[in-house]
Amino acid sequence: MARRAIVLLSGGLDSCTVLAIAKDQGFESYALSFDYGQRHRTELRSAGLVAAALGATEHRTATIDLRVFGGSALTSDVEVPKHRIVDDIDSNIIPVTYVPARNTIFLAFATAYAEVVGAFDIFTGVTAVDYSGYPDCRPEFMEAFEATANLGTRAGVEQGERLRLHSPLIEMSKADIIREGTRLGVDYSLTSSCYDPDDRGRACGHCDTCLLRLKGFAECGIKDPVAYRGAVA
Repeated sequence: MARRAIVLLSGGLDSCTVLAIAKDQGFESYALSFDYGQRHRTELRSAGLVAAALGATEHRTATIDLRVFGGSALTSDVEVPKHRIVDDIDSNIIPVTYVPARNTIFLAFATAYAEVVGAFDIFTGVTAVDYSGYPDCRPEFMEAFEATANLGTRAGVEQGERLRLHSPLIEMSKADIIREGTRLGVDYSLTSSCYDPDDRGRACGHCDTCLLRLKGFAECGIKDPVAYRGAVA
């Protein structure tokens, strides 16, 4: 019987690649997405499409409202930064698109889901190479959360098998991720990365995530298959 794994699935390029990696490694995947009041809710449609395309056993969407706190351009009226030079995006500066404690919250939900379905593996698409300064995408955070999960769950205390947190993209560039996903047959036309899409789901082409995504595809010599509104570099 295949081992079960929880895969955090936002609908973006990275998490969809991770779902393909988990499948390639022989895991039975249980995908978990979040409707947390984000301005780019179009990603949830993409998550559903990708979960189906890659054969997830189950796909659940947890609803929480992080707009009650705000503090981010993704959960408040703060504008999403645009038109920056991609090579000038400083990973040492936490941007306004950082959602306070988001990955901590998401991983806590994933840990609960894992206990319920009998999974001991959680996959997440964080990357510390092309990340935009998010403190909860660093390797040391992932290691600390894994230790916490094993201290605070029945599975970690009673069942004699450690919960493992997998971050297979953490040392990969965006181009490396796209190459790996392409090798595994990911249909990137189904994904949505933009932080400020229009009502039709078209990407803006100018926020940090769009810039990093476009740079990755350009470095691979592949045209990004998603729709953009207006001209992009």
